[in-house]
Amino acid sequence: MSENNLLVARNVRRFRQERGLSLGELARRSGLSKQTLSKIEQGIGNPTVDTLTQLGAALDVSVRRLLTEWGTPVFVQRQAEGAWEDSGGWSQRLLDEVYGSGYVRTLVLRLERGKAVPEVIDAHPSGTLHHLYVITGRLRTGPLSEPVELSAGDFARFPGDSPHRHVCLSERVVAHMVTTIPQIRQFGPRVTRGGGPAHP
Repeated sequence: MSENNLLVARNVRRFRQERGLSLGELARRSGLSKQTLSKIEQGIGNPTVDTLTQLGAALDVSVRRLLTEWGTPVFVQRQAEGAWEDSGGWSQRLLDEVYGSGYVRTLVLRLERGKAVPEVIDAHPSGTLHHLYVITGRLRTGPLSEPVELSAGDFARFPGDSPHRHVCLSERVVAHMVTTIPQIRQFGPRVTRGGGPAHP
């Protein structure tokens, strides 16, 4: 299985489930067979550009979204791995790039050892990503199933749509965190020519 096929498989399955569509309903909307869709979602299909275009139209997303990683798995960039680039009077360090649109929340997070914090933070809406850069201190963060320990200068991106936590490992932690929540238009009821909703 190629990495691209596995990426498409994850995205097709995710977008289909977000819209509450069965394989049969997606097949009907896209004009593709259930067998073809099943192979694509297993990562063993080899979809053509035309097939991806049909899928994108049926799921109401661009082909680019089917070919872009949406935040699984956890991504970590250590301080020593960061590359600074000079750019006309200033230097910049690229932490991460993801594709998406919707609600963006930016904050500075402060934690202190011994202060009460939620043991587990509930899952946010589907597709939510947390992008966290540690300014000072050390903490353990990320999904309960895949926590990572970060120090000053480290960066991590992880899914926020599963239960997660932040644990202070030093006296104090200061971190910069951006949360992105995609706003994907869902399918509404189809309207018949008579003006009433059409039943699927």
